[in-house]
Amino acid sequence: MRILEQALDVWRDLDSRSRLWAGYALIAALVCVLGWSALAAKTAELERRRHAREMVLKELLPLRAAYQAARQSADMMRGRLASVRPDDSPAKLIEEIGIRGKGIKIAPAKGEQRGTMVEDAADVRIDGLTVNEALNLVYRLEKGSRPVVLKKANLRTRFDDPSRCDLGVTIALLKPAPGAAPK
Repeated sequence: MRILEQALDVWRDLDSRSRLWAGYALIAALVCVLGWSALAAKTAELERRRHAREMVLKELLPLRAAYQAARQSADMMRGRLASVRPDDSPAKLIEEIGIRGKGIKIAPAKGEQRGTMVEDAADVRIDGLTVNEALNLVYRLEKGSRPVVLKKANLRTRFDDPSRCDLGVTIALLKPAPGAAPK
């Protein structure tokens, strides 16, 4: 209380002109404090928003990468489906690849309907391949220009020649279903 009384005594001792200028200075100081307070509150609000947006971005960036990967995969599949001709078959795919063993047997198998696609399936057995030829055949089927699903694969070495093997695969060529509208 002593300080307040001293401040009031100093205020009363001032002449009117000095008291007026001191009042103006006090008003200016209060305006500055209020302005600073408002700016600090606005800055704190903007900082809070920035932090919230950074958190949202941290959540969205992995989703964006996953979306782009899925979209790229879907675009590749769409391109591969577009390259399928109506006369394509699993036997024709095996012939186009050009890897032949001692004997090739291709037997049609029952395919399924997968949404807007139909499977043209076949059981393929190729005898007398090297391991490298078998791997190249599987790789070219999976990574070829047409959509092929390898359902089952069986690789056995031959008893008469251990450097050769027999490959049995069940493959399905995916074709657009009749009546399905291409996108």
